[in-house]
Amino acid sequence: MKKDHSTLKAVLIGLGALLYGASPIDLIPEILAGPLGFGDDALVLIGAGVAIYRIMKGRATRARSATMGS
Repeated sequence: MKKDHSTLKAVLIGLGALLYGASPIDLIPEILAGPLGFGDDALVLIGAGVAIYRIMKGRATRARSATMGS
């Protein structure tokens, strides 16, 4: 049986997004762009949220089909 690493992937994506948001190195620095500098941080967090949602939705679908097939 193949191991499911989807939870690990989701956690790593979330941690990566949080580290990017907390990092002083950005594509658009907040010091230069003011409130607009938070835009790239927000896009990374939103993208990570969407990716995590898709990973976990796929995991639930696979788990459901595995129990139906057994």
